[in-house]
Amino acid sequence: MRTLNLGILAHVDAGKTSLTERLLHAAGVIDEIGSVDDGSTQTDSLALERRRGITIKSAVVSFVVGDVAVNLIDTPGHPDFIAEVERVLNVLDGAVLVVSAVEGVQPQTRVLMRALRRLRIPTLVFVNKIDRRGARDAGLLRSMSEKLSPSIVAMGSARALGTARAAFTPHAPDDPCLAAALADLLTGHDDTLLAAYLDDERALTHERLRRELAAQTGRALVHPVFFGSAITGAGVHALIAGVRELLPAAGGDAAGPVSGTVFKVERGPSGEKIAYVRLFSGTVRLRDRLPFGHHGEGKVTAISVFDHGSDVRSASVSAGRIGRIWGLDDIRIGDRVGEPRATSDDHHFAPPTLETVVVPLDPAGRGALHAALARLAEQDPLIDLRQDDVRQELSVSLYGEVQKEVIQATLAEEFGVDVTFRETTTICVERPAGTGEAVEVIAKEPNPFLATVGLRVDPAPVGSGVRFVLEIELGSLPSAFLRAIEETVRETLRQGLRGWQVTDCAVTLTRSGYWARQSHSGGVFDASMSSTAGDFRHLTPLILMSALSRAGTRVYEPMHRFHLDVPAESVGVVMPVLAGLRAVPRDSVARGSSYVLEGDLPAAHVHALQRRLPSLTGGEGILDCAFDHYQEVTGTPPARPRTDHNPLDRKEYLLHVMRSV
Repeated sequence: MRTLNLGILAHVDAGKTSLTERLLHAAGVIDEIGSVDDGSTQTDSLALERRRGITIKSAVVSFVVGDVAVNLIDTPGHPDFIAEVERVLNVLDGAVLVVSAVEGVQPQTRVLMRALRRLRIPTLVFVNKIDRRGARDAGLLRSMSEKLSPSIVAMGSARALGTARAAFTPHAPDDPCLAAALADLLTGHDDTLLAAYLDDERALTHERLRRELAAQTGRALVHPVFFGSAITGAGVHALIAGVRELLPAAGGDAAGPVSGTVFKVERGPSGEKIAYVRLFSGTVRLRDRLPFGHHGEGKVTAISVFDHGSDVRSASVSAGRIGRIWGLDDIRIGDRVGEPRATSDDHHFAPPTLETVVVPLDPAGRGALHAALARLAEQDPLIDLRQDDVRQELSVSLYGEVQKEVIQATLAEEFGVDVTFRETTTICVERPAGTGEAVEVIAKEPNPFLATVGLRVDPAPVGSGVRFVLEIELGSLPSAFLRAIEETVRETLRQGLRGWQVTDCAVTLTRSGYWARQSHSGGVFDASMSSTAGDFRHLTPLILMSALSRAGTRVYEPMHRFHLDVPAESVGVVMPVLAGLRAVPRDSVARGSSYVLEGDLPAAHVHALQRRLPSLTGGEGILDCAFDHYQEVTGTPPARPRTDHNPLDRKEYLLHVMRSV
C-alpha cells in the first residue's frame, strides 16, 4: 500500500479542522463528526485548542483511500503559529489548501501558497463553505488566479451556492469544457504536449489529459480546485478522489540508509520525549542506535505508527512513513535522524519580529518558570528563550499577541506558573558597516589564554546569514579547537555591539596557534602548559567583538509589506494614521467603491494598525501584512540589554571567566 503524507493548510477559520473531521468520517475512521465550536474534534486535542476553537499544534491522523494510506497533518491557521506550519512543510508529499468561499483569499492564504509553490509541494485547493450566505465561485476563481497562482483549474461546478442545498458536481471525464481548460493550461507547461496539440487537437484524448494533469500536479505546476462544504459533506468525496488520483505518494528506499526529519517533539506522561519523525529513507527498528542532530545518539526504546485514525505500537517504521519514536532524550525539533538529506535548511517564513520579558507573579517561581519555558522551547525553538543572568529576566520571541496569550495560558494550566508580560518590543538585527580585524597571540600580553586567535569581520550579501571562513592552513589546528572557535563565533554573534543578533557577515579565521599537550618529566599532564578547547572558547569572544567594534555595525528594523483595502470614503482618515505609524505608501489603486493601498510599515506598528483599522473604516477595512525586509534605523539606533558577560568590557568579562575557570 502506498503512503501519502498530506498537509491541510489554511487561513484561520477557513474550515481546515472541520475538513479534517469530514475526511476522517468519509473514510470510516470516526462514526461522528466533531465540532470545532464544541471542542470535540480529533486533531485539536489540547484543552486550550478546544476552548479557543483554533489549532495551535500540528496533529497527525490517518485514513485509507483505496490503495493509499494517508497520514493527514492538521496545521495551525493563525499567523502567530506559523512556526508549526514551517516544520510540517519539510515532511509533506502533498497539501490541500483550504479557501473560504465567503471570505476568499485571505492574508495567510497567500503566505501559505507562496511557500508551497516555492517548495514545489503538490497542492490541491478546496474552496470550503459553499453552503454559507455570500459564497462565490467564478469571482473567487478569478481572485485565486490573480493572488495565488494563474495555474489553477476548476475540477467541477458548484450549484445552489449560499444555501443548505449547495453541491459540487465534478466534470465528467469527457466534458468538453474541462478538456479545453486542461489543454490550455497543461500545454503551457509542456512543449511536447503543445506540439502534439498544434499538430492534431484530437491527439489530446481525455485519458492523456488526465494523465498529464496528474503528472503536472505532482510537479506542483498546476493546482486543481474543488468546491464543497466540510459541514454538509458536499464535494468531499470528489476531493478524496483527487487526493488519491492526483497527488504523488511518498518515495524512499526502505532498505537504504536511515534518513529522516523531526518535525514535532512532545512529552509523554512520565516526561519522556517523543519525536515525530518523517523517514525519507531506510528503516528504524526497536533497539537501534540512532544518530541525530550534530553529535547526538540514542537507543530506540519504542515506536508507534499511524494507522486508521490512531497510532499503534510497531517494531519498526520505514521510508515514507511517520513514526513516533521514544528513547532519543536530547533530540530537538528540526534535527536530522540518520544521514542528513541534501536539502536547504532555509526558513520558509519570516522569523519572529517581536519579543517580550516573561515575569512570574511569584518571584520565588523564577526557577519553575525557566524550566517551563525550556519545555515550551523544545516544542517551538523559534520562541528563542533568552536568560539575562545579570537582571534575572527571561525573554521569548513572538509572532504576535495571540501567541503571547497562549503562552500565558499554557504556563498556568500545564505548569502551574502564573505570569505576566512586559511591553512587546521589536527584534532588530545588526549588520557590519565595514571591515574589522583583531588578533591576540599566545603567551603575549594582554592575552591570558593558551591560544592564538585572529579574526576578520566583513559585510556579506543581505540574507546570507553568518559564514565562517578559514584563511589558516588546513590541519594546522586540531579539529576540536577549530570547532570550538566556530561554535563560539556563532554564539557570540547572537549579541552585537548594541545587543541585537549580527547577521549577513563573513567571519574569517586569519591566525591560530596553540601549545600541544605537555607533561612533566614524570609523565603527569600539565594543564598550565597545554592548550584546551576552553582557551579558544574564552578568547574568541574578546577577539570577535574587538574586530566587530572596528568594523562598526548598523541596526536594522523589520519592515512589513502591507496591502490595505478600505472604503473610498475612509482614505482621508486612514492616510494620516499611516503617516503617524511611519508607513511608506508605494502604490494606491481605486477599485470601484474601495481603495487599495500598498506600502511598507515598521513591524513595531502593525498591531497598532490592526487595532485601529475597524474604527477607521467602519469594520470594512482588510489588512494583508507580512514581513518583507529589514531597513536601517534612522536616528539613534535602539539597543537591547546584553544577557552575556559582555566581551565588549574586557575587565568585566575576564573577571567572570577567571572566576568560572
